[in-house]
Amino acid sequence: MRCPYCNHDDLRVVDSRDSETGEAIRRRRACNSCGKRFTTYERIESIPFYIVKKDGRREDFDRGKLFQGLMTACAKRDISPTRISQLVEEVEAELRGRGQSELPSVEVGELVMEQLRRLDDVAYVRFASVYRSFRDVSEVRNEIDHLLRESPGAAAPKRAARRQRAS
Repeated sequence: MRCPYCNHDDLRVVDSRDSETGEAIRRRRACNSCGKRFTTYERIESIPFYIVKKDGRREDFDRGKLFQGLMTACAKRDISPTRISQLVEEVEAELRGRGQSELPSVEVGELVMEQLRRLDDVAYVRFASVYRSFRDVSEVRNEIDHLLRESPGAAAPKRAARRQRAS
């Protein structure tokens, strides 16, 4: 392994710990040449699994693609990249736990939306609008109405807190 800053190969491990889900080991490393620190993740090399798209195409599961999609959905929300990374790990662990080599993209999308719904309502609606290809505002409104009907208690405390801050 080489330092991403100076390309030197004389490194030391400063700290090592399991990730939140236990799927990886997080290591903080320091370069003995330039002194800069960086993080690496060590994972068990696992058998790849494929996502079967709606049009029948098959793609390798791509953690990076899922992470980027979630970062976009969570933009300008109070959600840390670390929490998004944890969500990606949780989704991947769930999918791998199913023991299938191919999974329909519909299952993946529904699982991600279920996790996002628990995390943040706005991020959920943003993700759903892209995933479900809403054609107009009425479809977005229907999804929001559905969200509010399913979890009426979830939105009320947030609105009350906003009203208190505004006062």
